[in-house]
Amino acid sequence: MEFMVLRRANQSTERGEQPPALEPGVFLRPSTEAVRLTRRDGEWLRSDGPFSPKELVAGFTLVEAASREDVIEQVRWWPLFDSGAVYEIRDPGCVGGCHSIDERGTVLGNLPQRDVALKRYVVFLRSDVEAEADLAPPPEVIDRMNERNEAAVRERVLLAGAGLRGTGSGARVHFANSKTTVVDGPFTEVKELIAGYWMVQAATRDEAIAWAQAYPYPHRGDLTLELREACERIEHQEFTPEMRAAEERLRAELLEAGLRGAFGRNNRGL
Repeated sequence: MEFMVLRRANQSTERGEQPPALEPGVFLRPSTEAVRLTRRDGEWLRSDGPFSPKELVAGFTLVEAASREDVIEQVRWWPLFDSGAVYEIRDPGCVGGCHSIDERGTVLGNLPQRDVALKRYVVFLRSDVEAEADLAPPPEVIDRMNERNEAAVRERVLLAGAGLRGTGSGARVHFANSKTTVVDGPFTEVKELIAGYWMVQAATRDEAIAWAQAYPYPHRGDLTLELREACERIEHQEFTPEMRAAEERLRAELLEAGLRGAFGRNNRGL
């Protein structure tokens, strides 16, 4: 099974610090360079960043796991040097049959072609009540989306894209010091959630904005997009002996806490 893991933003990511746990993955530039596009009554309004960190995603990656419980356990070991991190686990895919796109290609066999001379931009579709309820758009709307996605891959514009299921099947892993806390969805702050994304390549941000505004989105009414530039990964420094020792201590504390919890459940007959 495949899951999307989104690293929620905080002050450190808004300073441009890249969390090592997201490697490989997509890391986004701080929201000082972001744009929000809001469609109201058919008209587009634009607002420039920065935005509140609690509303933002700092990056994301796709993870293969046998189950939801397995991916949660994987993520719990990630942020040992990412204090204060919150990782949101979501099921990719959208109701109604729209097709996801990644480096493996499209359902029709079109392969995304990366042009390193162009910048990569991620277009997030912000969630709403309909998206959180996993309401399926009409079939003709899904067909238009799939056709547009295939065409954009052939035109060497679209590199990846996927819908996200509502957070009722999601979870968040909160990390603080050596402790992790798992909170199950659904999450109530709907306007802070992501319903889907597209990654496009373009020479300028204005070109990416124009593409985003022309897309046939699943709902014809009001919607909000967020456009973020993806950045290349920074090579992280080698772990020093002190960092390795700290990692070992943290892992030991996590393992001890897990064992205590398991023994406690056994003693209670659970």
